[in-house]
Amino acid sequence: MRLHKEGYPTIAIAIILFAAVFAACYYTMGLSIATYIIVAVFGILTMLVVSFFRVPTRHNTKMEGAIVAPADGTIVAIEEVDEPEVLKCRCLQVSVFMSVFNVHINWYPTSGTIKYYRHHNGNFMAAWLPKSSTQNERSSVVIERENGTKILVRQIAGALARRIVTYSKEEQKIEQSTQMGFIKFGSRVDLYLPLGTQIDVKLKDKVVGSQTILGWFK
Repeated sequence: MRLHKEGYPTIAIAIILFAAVFAACYYTMGLSIATYIIVAVFGILTMLVVSFFRVPTRHNTKMEGAIVAPADGTIVAIEEVDEPEVLKCRCLQVSVFMSVFNVHINWYPTSGTIKYYRHHNGNFMAAWLPKSSTQNERSSVVIERENGTKILVRQIAGALARRIVTYSKEEQKIEQSTQMGFIKFGSRVDLYLPLGTQIDVKLKDKVVGSQTILGWFK
């Protein structure tokens, strides 16, 4: 299993903590049942931390006109909304919620040029709440396609996620299904698409980042 570079510091801390707990238990209680139970619990937690930062082996989808899922997870919103930050128009919002068991890498849903990038500090309320899109810590990235169509991709922190990593830079050329960033310990990614965009998924569908086609540009 390959591990993502964003996880190295966290994994190192988890392993050090596990070793410290094992040493403390061994020297205070010996190889007792309590020691085995405590070490087993911390061992499972350490394994979960490692799994958060796994990098899957995938054959990424690259198709002109397709909108590829930006994250692993569950579709939690498909609705028309006003986007006031940068697009400043009525859009079709499609949201993917990532649980702690999903891969936490984010991918670009389409190819194009980065025209806008901002990181906003904010709250850490549950990511499935609608107001988390505008009140939580978040990063906003606008991609302009070759035909001039612009879409907004927004990474949103949640109750557990405390760090959003975004690799985007303004005027950078990007390719569909390449890595956009990482949200530590799960959260949500919102897409703001032009009205009339064809959507091929429905609420509660499970999607795979960089592989599942969410829909098609008109």
